[in-house]
Amino acid sequence: MSDDNIVDLNEKRRPSDEWRRYGKLVAVAIILIVIVATLLSNLFIVEQGQYKIVRQFGEVVRIEDEPGLSYKIPFIQSVTTLPKYQMIYDIPPAEINTKDKKRMLADHYAVWRIEDPQLMISNGVTIERVEAIMGEQIFSAIRAELGQLNFEEIINEKDTSRGSFNDLVRERVNDALASGDYGVYLTDVRMKRTDLPKENEEAVYRRMISERETKAQEYLSQGDADANRIEANTDREVKEMVAKANADANEIIGEGEAEAARIYNETFGQDPEFYQLYRTLQSYEKTINGETVIVLPADSPYARILMGYTE
Repeated sequence: MSDDNIVDLNEKRRPSDEWRRYGKLVAVAIILIVIVATLLSNLFIVEQGQYKIVRQFGEVVRIEDEPGLSYKIPFIQSVTTLPKYQMIYDIPPAEINTKDKKRMLADHYAVWRIEDPQLMISNGVTIERVEAIMGEQIFSAIRAELGQLNFEEIINEKDTSRGSFNDLVRERVNDALASGDYGVYLTDVRMKRTDLPKENEEAVYRRMISERETKAQEYLSQGDADANRIEANTDREVKEMVAKANADANEIIGEGEAEAARIYNETFGQDPEFYQLYRTLQSYEKTINGETVIVLPADSPYARILMGYTE
């Protein structure tokens, strides 16, 4: 038999053996990838401000609250995240009746936190459910507390007698939450604003406008009265000043006339004839002008001086 017709069966089997070996390597690699992926998928990060609750068959097995990397058992355990920081719940406005039988809308907000996440999860309570329960409790407490106050005491902080109103509401709500085993704590509750129901707003606005108009009229009347009083006082002071000025002027005039008379007397005593002539000339200035007609006897001293006869 020729050597060319001889076939080596070992050589025929080598490729299939290599493929089988490669297949095993691929399978091992896939298994390793699956194992690594499974391990990685069951690692979780605990961030700042978070609770990570690990549950197994619905039961809480542990709570991770320190930042870092942690793990859970694949396919058996699950992880739930809850906030560790304080949260704000905006309570829907609610209508209440005050002590003086007035209706008003009270708008509040609450600050709360999860204090016992295990208790909260064990009771199957969600954040939304807790906020709904908290809102009902807060409304009940606010209605009870504000119902003991008059409307003016509530809206006017200067005249309010609420005192520790927010503290009273917080304590009552926390007692109710503790009795329900919700695992949460109300840190604070505050009133944002107080409004009137819409059907009462128009009446209140009209009353406010009327009160403001009445007050404005009081101010105007008071202003008119003050203006009249000031004007009367000013007129009186002016009259007193004018009277005093006239009295002073008359006194000064009197003193001047007395001084003039004294000077005239002294002058007349020194030269009576010259004084007589001077007074006569002064009378001419006052009585004679371009249209003056004087009828005097020719031998009158007054006429003789006027005509220039001095003898």
